[in-house]
Order: sequence, then structure tokens, then C-alpha cells
Amino acid sequence: MEIPFEPIIFGVKLNIHLVLEYLAFFIAFRYYVYLRKISSDTISSNNRLSIIIGAIFGALLFSRIVAFLENPSTNYDQGWFYILNNKTIMGALFGGLLGVELAKKIIGEKKSSGDLFTLPIILGIIIGRIGCLLSGIKEFTYGSETNTIFGMDLGDGILRHPIALYEIVFLTILFILIYRLQQKQVNFTSGNYFKVFMILYFLFRFGVEFLKPNTFLFLGLSSIQYLCLICFLYYAKTIQNAAIYVYKKLHLL
Repeated sequence: MEIPFEPIIFGVKLNIHLVLEYLAFFIAFRYYVYLRKISSDTISSNNRLSIIIGAIFGALLFSRIVAFLENPSTNYDQGWFYILNNKTIMGALFGGLLGVELAKKIIGEKKSSGDLFTLPIILGIIIGRIGCLLSGIKEFTYGSETNTIFGMDLGDGILRHPIALYEIVFLTILFILIYRLQQKQVNFTSGNYFKVFMILYFLFRFGVEFLKPNTFLFLGLSSIQYLCLICFLYYAKTIQNAAIYVYKKLHLL
């Protein structure tokens, strides 16, 4: 199979990335509905709906803003239509988080709402990243040139780091880890599964950005990496508590 993968069905060339993106939304949402049905969700249906609406609007806004900041001059030159259609999952995740917190503040919901979304979000990103991988260099999820055994030809004849593939593997492992912890009913504080996902995923993305041919850098970091740092500040207390817990466990050994 060649990359970019562009199947032709009934004489029409399919945009495989767009197809899998829509499929990711559909499957992730259906998975969320299934999980809510079998769980003892303490948040009312009306409040859940308000939270989802907040997440959607936050994700839509920040996904565009962060994507624009990846390379402002180039994105601006391509016009408003391109800007409005250009998006990044990192901005969507953090914007969705802020949208949820704002919605909860407005409706007065105090309970944590993230855990139920965690696995569906991870599954959705995995499916979307398969589309990115199959799209090759047509999507800016490819890496810099490499002579290592991991190099892949993503459509331009150059061996590159397959960033999307790295992410698929990482997220698959993270999905299995969180799924098994939930099945074993590990006594996490409500909302901590989502926090674990956000911290580990943003940490992964911070590191993997160094393998991408980023052109817009400030002090050696990309806009995505600065967003990761903001996320770490947002979860600073959680990270500190986790570090203290790990230190105590190691000290006992």
C-alpha cells in the first residue's frame, strides 16, 4: 500500500483522513454513550449535555487558535477559509477542558466529569491518527528526516519519523493501561483518569515535537510545546502530588 493512501470508490478519490476523522467522532461518541449507560454516572443528563456543549465550543475555538499559532505568517497568507479549517487536537483537548470547566461553573456542577470521556477520547484520537498516517505528508503529522530503522517514506521519497504511528502506539498502550486500571477498580480520586491521560499525552507530544520539522519556533519551542507547558501548569498540583507519592513509594523500597 502506498502512502498517501487515496482509494478510489465509484470513480471518486476519497480523502481518507477526512473519512477516518468523521469515523473517529462517531465511534468515540457511541463508545461514550455505551460507557455512560453501563456506569453509575452521578451527573444528571441535563448537566452532562451542558458539559458536552461547553467542551465542543471550547474545542472548536482553541483547535483553530493553536493551529494558527503553529505558523502564523504562513497560515495567514493562505486565507481565512484555510485558517477556519485548520485545526489541531492539542488545542481541541485543552480548549475542551476549559469549556467544560466554564460550563460546570455556569450550571453549578461540582462533580468531576472527565473520567467518562477519557477512553472514548483516546480511541477517537487513535482512529484519527490512522487517517493522518495514511495521508502521509499531506497532513503535518510527519516527522523530520531520519536514518534510523524507524524511517518511513510518507509520500515524498524521504525517510521520515512516522510521528502519527508513534502516537498510535503510545495511545494504544495508554488506552490499555487506563482500561485495566478501571477494570480493577483502582481507587483513584474522581477525575484522575482524565488527568493522567492529559498529563501523559501532553508530555508525549512535548517530546515528539522535537522530531517534527517545525518552522515557527520561539526560544527553541513550538506553539504546541508552549501549550504543553501551560497544561503542566494547569495540572501542577496533580503532578506535584504524583511526584510525592512516587518518591514515598521508592523511599520505602
